Amino acid sequence: MIQLLVMAKAPVPGRVKTRLCPPCTPEQAAALAAAALADTVRTVSRVPVVRRTLVIDGDHPVPAGWTAVPQRGDGLGERLAHAFADTAVPGVPALLIGMDTPQVTAGLLAAAAAALHRSGAVLGPADDGGWWALGLTDPAAAAVLATVPMSTPETCSHTLAALHGRDVHPAALPSLRDVDTADDALAVAAACSPGSHFAAAVAEMTALAEAVVGVVA
Repeated sequence: MIQLLVMAKAPVPGRVKTRLCPPCTPEQAAALAAAALADTVRTVSRVPVVRRTLVIDGDHPVPAGWTAVPQRGDGLGERLAHAFADTAVPGVPALLIGMDTPQVTAGLLAAAAAALHRSGAVLGPADDGGWWALGLTDPAAAAVLATVPMSTPETCSHTLAALHGRDVHPAALPSLRDVDTADDALAVAAACSPGSHFAAAVAEMTALAEAVVGVVA
């Protein structure tokens, strides 16, 4: 058994999904973020784990059956490193994901948990060069994340190199697309399971589709 960590930001207009503005308004972008987080929480809640923890930046209700810890650190790399350290349970591996891949399934997370037990570490690349999941048996290994440049097309490769430098060799998970742009939002919504809050929210926002059509034209 593992614990699952969800790295999240409270869906406050003007603080989340700002790269979607325009075409979205800050309120619409926050609504999409809230829907993505709701889908992620629902999916994680279906996976058998020792503990589910919301690692949150800002004020957000704690889901039933979950624990919550605040994010801390000056940058994303430090926040990720502290997330592993602040939630460590002796002898229990931790798998951390974000809130930007609402298409993730319980089956994929269960497979990632199994791979984490087999390999001691796992890393799930994102299509934009970042990563959507990191699992570690030793939470201290996450300290290397503080030195990794985040939100770049090379973040995943730099993360892998930093972990290798600590003699941690993650097994690769399937790649997923995360939500940064209007194109991403439409593609991810199409990949979501039936009943997805995120897919429903995207379907209501014609500005996203119009923006993508405008780019293609």
